Amino acid sequence: MASPPRLNLPRIVVTRTPLRVSFAGGGTDLAEFYERDYGAVFSTAIDQYIYVTVKHHSEVNREPIRVSYSSTELVDTIDQIKNNIARECLRFLRIDPPIYISTVGDLPASTGLAGSSSFAVGLLHALHAYRGERVSPSQLAEEATHIEINVLKEPIGKQDQYAAAFGGLNFFRFNPGGAVTVEPVRVSNNFLSQLFDHILMFWTGTQRDASSVLTEQKQNIPGKLEFLKKMRGQAQQLHQLATAGPFDPVAFGRILDETWQMKRQLASTISSQQIDAYYNKALEAGAEGGKLCGAGNGGFLLFLVTPEKQPVVRKVLSELLEVPIRFEVHGSRVVLPSEQ
Repeated sequence: MASPPRLNLPRIVVTRTPLRVSFAGGGTDLAEFYERDYGAVFSTAIDQYIYVTVKHHSEVNREPIRVSYSSTELVDTIDQIKNNIARECLRFLRIDPPIYISTVGDLPASTGLAGSSSFAVGLLHALHAYRGERVSPSQLAEEATHIEINVLKEPIGKQDQYAAAFGGLNFFRFNPGGAVTVEPVRVSNNFLSQLFDHILMFWTGTQRDASSVLTEQKQNIPGKLEFLKKMRGQAQQLHQLATAGPFDPVAFGRILDETWQMKRQLASTISSQQIDAYYNKALEAGAEGGKLCGAGNGGFLLFLVTPEKQPVVRKVLSELLEVPIRFEVHGSRVVLPSEQ
């Protein structure tokens, strides 16, 4: 039987949701920490994106549901969808077939830039728009958090969903009870330009499952409280540097290095001999500091390097692919207008 017509509703929606770089405070956004004390993260959205398309799937197709990502699923019911986030977003918003979902990212998944959470935020945003609904960044972030943490039981924190939904450069505070305070960092355009002029980011070539790293990290939290409090303090220090201005690459890089050295001690698999070797090469070549993005054990290495020293750092890391990044002011956006 054909579905009823979707009068005055879009037949297709496309969202664009940014990835993020977390500078400091990662780990304090886990409930195991912020329920004991508050957490804080200083992070930025970047100009690398997850695109999600949602459209009405023609009844001419044999399957009522098609989900395309790195694989393509052709299924009859929502329960049969193997992609956990797609399945639970459809369940959560009670979307009835027929429906088509596809996603593509500028960068690979599982690389420390919060691609899974950006996908969750972007898909929820697209599904709301598909139903003719406008939603706030806070609602998108909380719904994505609910699906990833409460429903799917992923061992992650809350920073990624908020970074994807809000965009921009932010200081996030994670309060006992789960409430999140979002403080957009008020800086001059010149500060942001200088910050990103000093950032070099390199692909290590290794994708990793963050779950195992984060599971160990969560288990270690009771014995690492003082480390995490210091890492929270580093997020606050970067926030203060950003708001005080002008941009100080030496101070910013030093704090990045300090937070990376502490983060390496939160779990046994956060770094590796190869990652440490790349990191040390960059520092010896003149980088002011840096860190591995995300949970660890692969993904992207980020360094703060003054422009005059960047050629040397690029040379010593020539076996790695550099991925240029810039600032993204917007969070998740509907980029394809409604088609009536």
